[in-house]
Amino acid sequence: MKKVEAIIKPFRMDEVKAALSSVAVQGMTVTEVRGFGRQKGHKEVYRGAEYVVELVPKIKIEVVVPDQAVSRVVETIAKAAKTGKIGDGKIFVIPVDEAVRIRTGEKGKAPCKS
Repeated sequence: MKKVEAIIKPFRMDEVKAALSSVAVQGMTVTEVRGFGRQKGHKEVYRGAEYVVELVPKIKIEVVVPDQAVSRVVETIAKAAKTGKIGDGKIFVIPVDEAVRIRTGEKGKAPCKS
């Protein structure tokens, strides 16, 4: 199993969620996060005063999928999240040794059908 983490622009969330549903991803964790990459934040004007926003709002999506579904999930997220502009985000793939469903104690199955 692998955990796929994607950091995306907030306004692309609905498109990514719909795209993941279409490839049989049954569950995900979504977190509002802040950060910066190459864009190094941006300037905004509030009540006539200019200030720098160093940590840009983003959305982090986390899904755990079987190994054979990873490339499809990564491609799906990348396609749905892409705007072609700086700050589109990143996708990380991380190994998962084990998953345990707390309610039943069931082990080893990812929450995604392949």
